[in-house]
Amino acid sequence: MRSRFAWLLAGLGIAAAVRSRLLRRPPAAPREPSPEPDPRADELRQRIAEARDVVDERDTFEEAETTVDEAPDPESRRRDVHDRGRAALERMRGESPPE
Repeated sequence: MRSRFAWLLAGLGIAAAVRSRLLRRPPAAPREPSPEPDPRADELRQRIAEARDVVDERDTFEEAETTVDEAPDPESRRRDVHDRGRAALERMRGESPPE
């Protein structure tokens, strides 16, 4: 009895596989390109050109910046800022800066 049931299930499985294979849709045919150009293409080209302009502007801007190698020492700069701050505070208090 078990072997008959197993054969029945195997047969149903094979039949389902064959049926699904036969009822599958054929592959879709490739779509033909539209004869007129896509209107979004011109917009995209314009945005790309604007982006290139921005990159050029950025390069020009970054050329004017001081590079890390040329920047002053942070400690000396910090000392200079503190000295200027103390001098400004002394001027506000009406004291003369020490020489």
